[in-house]
Amino acid sequence: MTDSTRLAARNIDTPIGRLQLAAGGDGLHELLFPNKEQTLVDTGGGPDAQAHLDAAARALDAYFAGNRRDFDDLTLAPQGTDFQMTVWRALRTIPYGETTSYGALAAHIGNPKAMRAVGLANGRNPIPVIVPCHRVIGADGSLTGFGGGLPTKKYLLDLEGALPSETRQRPLKFA
Repeated sequence: MTDSTRLAARNIDTPIGRLQLAAGGDGLHELLFPNKEQTLVDTGGGPDAQAHLDAAARALDAYFAGNRRDFDDLTLAPQGTDFQMTVWRALRTIPYGETTSYGALAAHIGNPKAMRAVGLANGRNPIPVIVPCHRVIGADGSLTGFGGGLPTKKYLLDLEGALPSETRQRPLKFA
C-alpha cells in the first residue's frame, strides 16, 4: 500500500453515539454509525489523512453543538459509481433545515424516473451526516429508511429544525 491508499481511522463520540471515521490523504472516505457491525481499520494513513480526520471531527462537534450548518470546507473522497457520485453531490445541495423527496432529488439530477436508483444510491452514501442523506424523506413527509436507524434520522432532522411536520407544506428546493 502506498501512503495515498492507506487510511487513518478514528472513533468520535457524538449525541447519536460513537461514529467511526476513515480518511486517506485525498480526504474523508467513510463515516459509520454506531449500529454498524463493521469496524474501520487504520492502515497507517499519513499526516494528510490525520488532518482530514481532525477537520471532520471538529466539524462534527460543531454541527452537533448547533454551531455548524454545512461541511463544504471538508475534503471528501467517497468511492462509488458515477451515478452514486452524482446523487451524493446533489445531497450536498439540500439546505440545512430542509428536506426533499427521492422524486425531487431524481428530478434535480435530471433523471426524474430514477427515484428507486436515487434511493439505492442514497442508502449507499459512505459519508452520512456530512453528505446529508438524512434530509431525504418520503414524498408524503414520512421518515423513510435510514442507515443509522430512524431514531437517528429523527434526531438529525430535529437538530436542524427540519422534522417533516414543519416542512411538509414548504416547497422542495435545492440551493
